[in-house]
Amino acid sequence: MKFILLLFCLLLSTYVLSAQTISIVGQSKPTSIRGLSVVNDKVAWVSGSKGYVGVSTDAGQTWTWQQVKGFEQSDFRDIEAFSAKEAIVMSSGTPALILKTVDGGVSWNVCYRNDDKAYFLDGLAFYNKKHGIAMGDPINGRFILLETIDQGKTWIELPTGPYAEKDEAAFAASGTSVFIAGKKANAVLLTGGRISRLLYREKTDAWNAVNMPLAQGQSSKGGFSVAAGGGQTVLVGGNYSSDKKTDSVACYYNGEQIDGKSFLLSTTMPHGYQSCVTYIEKKTFMSTGTSGTNITTDGGINWKPIDHGSYNVCQKAKAGSLVILAGDKGKIAVLKL
Repeated sequence: MKFILLLFCLLLSTYVLSAQTISIVGQSKPTSIRGLSVVNDKVAWVSGSKGYVGVSTDAGQTWTWQQVKGFEQSDFRDIEAFSAKEAIVMSSGTPALILKTVDGGVSWNVCYRNDDKAYFLDGLAFYNKKHGIAMGDPINGRFILLETIDQGKTWIELPTGPYAEKDEAAFAASGTSVFIAGKKANAVLLTGGRISRLLYREKTDAWNAVNMPLAQGQSSKGGFSVAAGGGQTVLVGGNYSSDKKTDSVACYYNGEQIDGKSFLLSTTMPHGYQSCVTYIEKKTFMSTGTSGTNITTDGGINWKPIDHGSYNVCQKAKAGSLVILAGDKGKIAVLKL
């Protein structure tokens, strides 16, 4: 009887995994998409290079596109949306920019601008609709940390960004190296380069650091994305310059509240470099990258490939079950469970 039950569970798991398919709904736009915000089962926004922003109100099936006027050369690496009308977009590179729209993209207000070439923003994350942070690569030994408390209308640079190690930086590959974790609302920053660390802060200005077991040691390696849910925290990354290598690509942590305990490397790795991970349900997470898309149903311990197409970012709806992926040349796809 135990054998039959085990066999049934294995067959059911195989069926569930095989039932998950990725369907392309749009492509051939001249933009590399790295910003993605899925609001609910109907509304989603994307952002990318050459100043492109897109919004969908029909579960990703069709998209309304624009090149934001005056910012046609901006590389919008992250976007945070709250509705079909309200969204905040961040540009990496020079100038470092944060723009906001409250009318669905008809007009955009410049909420932050810095023309110093040393500034390079990596991602946005919000504690709630009013309170958010943005992270940038280190200057003078500290990671840049911006904060808003008025729904992104204004941003101030905090003097309390965490200290950086030599040759340590963050990746703006999907906007998800910045994360708000756990019931205590940890601000979490994931790094790479010579060293890969998870930097986390609760409600004080003090930052703590945990060394990651992910690939590290050169500028193309490290941690790229973090997600939490179902009592687990999962991190992915690798080496974007050798995206088929599976060495030290993913790790996990038993808990959603980061408290300094060690992360464990996955037993079965994703099939190559992964630039983004998102929580789906229970202990199921999905990750994606230029090497393809993978899924775990045991909280990051074991991974299985479900698609070999190249993507940069994936995200499940904040309120709902819609899962969208996006990548280069305007490619957008939907995960069907």
